[in-house]
Amino acid sequence: MRTGIIGGGVGGMAAAHELAKAGHAVDLFERAPFLGGLASTFDVGGGRLERFYHHLFLSDVTIIDLLDELGLKDRLIWEDSKVGYFTHGRIHPFATAMDLLRFSPVSLVDRIRMGLVTLYIQRIRNWRRLEGATAAGYMRKWAGRRNYEEIWEPLLRGKFGKYAEQIGMPWLWSKFATRLTSRSGVLGREKLGYITGSWQVLIDALEQRIREMGGDVQTGVGVSRIETSDNRVTGLIIARPDGTEERREYDVVIATVPSFLLPRLVDLPDDYRQKVEGIDYEGAIAVIWVLSQSLSPIYWLNIADADIPFLLALEQTNLVPPSVYGGKHILYTADYVTPDDHRWALSDDELIAEYAQHLKKINPAFDLSWVERTHVHREGAAQPIMTTHFSGKIPPNRTPIDGLWLAAMSQIYPQDRGTNYSIRQGQDVARALMREETAGTADTPASE
Repeated sequence: MRTGIIGGGVGGMAAAHELAKAGHAVDLFERAPFLGGLASTFDVGGGRLERFYHHLFLSDVTIIDLLDELGLKDRLIWEDSKVGYFTHGRIHPFATAMDLLRFSPVSLVDRIRMGLVTLYIQRIRNWRRLEGATAAGYMRKWAGRRNYEEIWEPLLRGKFGKYAEQIGMPWLWSKFATRLTSRSGVLGREKLGYITGSWQVLIDALEQRIREMGGDVQTGVGVSRIETSDNRVTGLIIARPDGTEERREYDVVIATVPSFLLPRLVDLPDDYRQKVEGIDYEGAIAVIWVLSQSLSPIYWLNIADADIPFLLALEQTNLVPPSVYGGKHILYTADYVTPDDHRWALSDDELIAEYAQHLKKINPAFDLSWVERTHVHREGAAQPIMTTHFSGKIPPNRTPIDGLWLAAMSQIYPQDRGTNYSIRQGQDVARALMREETAGTADTPASE
């Protein structure tokens, strides 16, 4: 079986790896000049750093197993998480149950109520019972008005902007579930993981293994069209950097592009096209600050101050030693951004100037002289908008066109994004299509 894969993020690479292991011919095409998608890296102080922050939870078993398969499990490090919440001009530690009990912006009664609601949500196993509820409505009702206004409303509005009131509760449930399974017991500290040498170690190993097994991986090469005949995939039109195009024949195609992009590549039946076009996405903007000094002792600092124009201040070097980056301290200021946000139109220098003035709010000692370099990374489709009853809105991985499969971020619900789930989906789609192709060539029809 000859397979073409559109997209060289970790999901597309995981699919290519599974197919190549099974002896199938695989060609993978990535329009960018590098592999890895949101997990791709660049050089900072002699070390590799992700363009958008990445870490692992103990529950990320798919990526942990893949690292083991590739002989890289010894590259994993695990550290106690350092989580904080910035509100009313102060950093509040927010990593343990005791931190919640000390969270002074709400009353002791509200803190206890929040703790009980957290324990209850963590024990829900069937997230589908939550599909009709919005996260905002659920937390208003059960956590209470004060907890909602101080904790959940700033986070929902910071992350989803105009969509905040529409987000389904299963999305928030998945966050509780992920963090519970990354703790040593209900009251234990959360553990976060990182790959020594960055995610580039995994990306490089996957590329090497795919090539060793006969697969072809091409960067800087896009796909302008998926060709079909009689409702069956026949090939791809490959667009090269010099402007030339080439047609290649394939039995199967896996598209790992954002859902809404698929109709630009192929004509789809109306009902399926409406599903893929009906899912909204937000983008992401990350400013990376290379600093001579640390901004705070916190790794993951949620920002609840509405005057600060970013949702998160993540200090990478509170998880990974500064020595990895030439002794410098690495800070991400990151936000999810709707398509109509004014920041898309700002130059990198304008964006940095807008953000820099707010770092002093987090640490009054901060001075611009600490800033040695900055990097700005933008991604237009980084977060699907998961509204109520979202499971019924997701397009199936198997499209109505024979031999065409979609593996998009919007299909990993109730999880919303993440390297682990992208890899799992890439593997699952590859295995599903192989089962289908095997059944289709068997003497006895699969339905019998």
